Amino acid sequence: MGVEKVNLANKITIVRILMIPLFMLALQKYPAWLADQSSFFTFLNQYGLYIGISLFVIASVTDKLDGYVARKYNQITNFGKLMDPLADKLLVSAALIMMVQNDMIPSWIAIVIIGREVMVSGLRILAAAKGLALAADKHGKIKLVMQVVAITAVLLDNFPFAFLTKLPIDLYIMLFAVAITIYSGYKYMKNNYLQLQLDQ
Repeated sequence: MGVEKVNLANKITIVRILMIPLFMLALQKYPAWLADQSSFFTFLNQYGLYIGISLFVIASVTDKLDGYVARKYNQITNFGKLMDPLADKLLVSAALIMMVQNDMIPSWIAIVIIGREVMVSGLRILAAAKGLALAADKHGKIKLVMQVVAITAVLLDNFPFAFLTKLPIDLYIMLFAVAITIYSGYKYMKNNYLQLQLDQ
């Protein structure tokens, strides 16, 4: 079996994955003693949140770009099929973990969303062992969009809604994203578990 060539679509996916540790580095809060010894860490403490938001948005938007390139130029590969959805899960999971660490969201939100992804991934592994490929459904795509919107809203600390109301709109959006995540996970598990049972 030949090794798949790393085409443009795959390169975009790889860049998205490499942006994740940079995103986490930007959002990390560094202790004062470390910032006092390095202007780099001082800079990150002052502007890291803005850098992190920019990296998150760019990585999220380019999710559509690599898929578009793969379809337009017939660059769909097994590597892309595996790594593209994995990049999404890693990005969202990293953002949630950093937000919990920085006290932006309660930990249960991260547990629910990441837990859903683990269960769905487990089902896909089970299906792959039986020679089946489970495609993402429309609920999963809506879920990802809502997660990205919610994470961005929380990272922006309720901007620009704070100018219009004192209500924590960013938190409401996040709770809605959690609800969509749970529902989409339930639909995916229900529909595909039945398919796996029929194919036994």
